Amino acid sequence: MSISVIGAGAFGTALAISMARTGSKVTLWAKDPKKTAAMNADRENAARLPGIELPQTLSVTHDMSAALAETMLLAVPMQKMRGLLNTTPELNGRLLVACCKGVELETELGPVSVIRDCDPEATPAILTGPSFAADIARGLPTALTLAVEDDTIGHALQAKLTTPNIRIYRTTDTIGAELGGALKNVMAIACGAAMGANLGESARAALMTRGYAEMQRMAGALGARPDTLAGLSGFGDLTLTCTSDQSRNYRFGLSLGRNDAFDPSITVEGADTARAVQARAKHMQIDMPITDAVVGLIDHNMQISQAMEMLLSRPPKEE
Repeated sequence: MSISVIGAGAFGTALAISMARTGSKVTLWAKDPKKTAAMNADRENAARLPGIELPQTLSVTHDMSAALAETMLLAVPMQKMRGLLNTTPELNGRLLVACCKGVELETELGPVSVIRDCDPEATPAILTGPSFAADIARGLPTALTLAVEDDTIGHALQAKLTTPNIRIYRTTDTIGAELGGALKNVMAIACGAAMGANLGESARAALMTRGYAEMQRMAGALGARPDTLAGLSGFGDLTLTCTSDQSRNYRFGLSLGRNDAFDPSITVEGADTARAVQARAKHMQIDMPITDAVVGLIDHNMQISQAMEMLLSRPPKEE
């Protein structure tokens, strides 16, 4: 089973490096020909993962026809996935594994659903869980969830994508896997805002816990299995993203809490995801107070003090 990674950002490059270190031939596609040339010449992704050598079994190209493989890992931002699929007919009908986390703003769909929508002939899957690109690229260990509805394909893909530092667990619950990865980014923004505003570790723990309850409410309403959200793609990723400033979503929250500017060139999947999740929750009449507070903060319609007052003044209830 040949493998290519589409998208030479930090995470896509890290996955390609980890798989290539097994001795497998892996192709990494980058959109920018200049970036491709520099990566091939320097044998590193200096912009995203400086100092980490690209294995000799990893080739980098900007030619999509040269990157075609039996399995295509799509490591592009959630809001750009539809554009990639709609403008790249070469991907049609293939095994496509989404390696992004989020909900599409315009359609309120997750990565697997977007693949289905754009390419009904494709076999969609998602690879998600607690993982920072720099850790993976350095060979540090983690465990991820691979979700694909056909478990026979899941077995084969699990074996192919497992590396010495990435242990993969599989599931057929694509809804739960994509929602866990998306919703935890929203909660990471909330936790970052609380820490940026010096509200304390206890506040962060409370937000993580009640945020997890929100994740469970929405995922359950959409047909996800509770055990999926309790696993790597939900609780595991939530724990990592809400507690480390390696997380872009957490750092974005920190900037909101501190009232600091944030670099607009950095992709923050949780911002658009929060807006999309809020809209879907309203349609489905699902109570998502932390998500509502996050949208208020990112759209500058609410101060951190107002967000905390809103959450703390809610009517008492059973846990």
